[in-house]
Amino acid sequence: MLKSSFKSSLACQNRTLAYFYSQLEQQKKILQCLQSVLPDVLSVHVRHCLIKDKKLLVYTDSAVWASQLRFYKKIILASVELLSKQAVDTLQIKIMDSYEGASRHPLRKANIPSADTVAIIRTYSLTVSDNQLKQAMLRLSATLERLSSEAKNVF
Repeated sequence: MLKSSFKSSLACQNRTLAYFYSQLEQQKKILQCLQSVLPDVLSVHVRHCLIKDKKLLVYTDSAVWASQLRFYKKIILASVELLSKQAVDTLQIKIMDSYEGASRHPLRKANIPSADTVAIIRTYSLTVSDNQLKQAMLRLSATLERLSSEAKNVF
């Protein structure tokens, strides 16, 4: 059996790694604490949390749940005060979009009508007597035509 002359990077004493590990542990404890004081329906939507500059950042997965979390501001701050080593006086709720974390929902694409449909909209708009509606339909057909040509250039 060959003995390795190098230690694993985790086997070495490293203050930087230890600091980051302690930060992760603190975030994990705060997350568990928040999830325990919130109602079950709401707690599953709290994804991450951390303390930064006397501010508790709570990450959730949609604006609907963010607005619900704001109703629990006092309870959240009171529960975190017991765990944190620093004073926390502000709660900021952030929404994770598809760029910040893994998304469970696929990105939706617009359904752009065919060139024939766009032509029908344009032709019909010319027969409308209401000028405001006529202009709106002409702008709509122009926009749909532009989006249709852009979609063709992508593929």
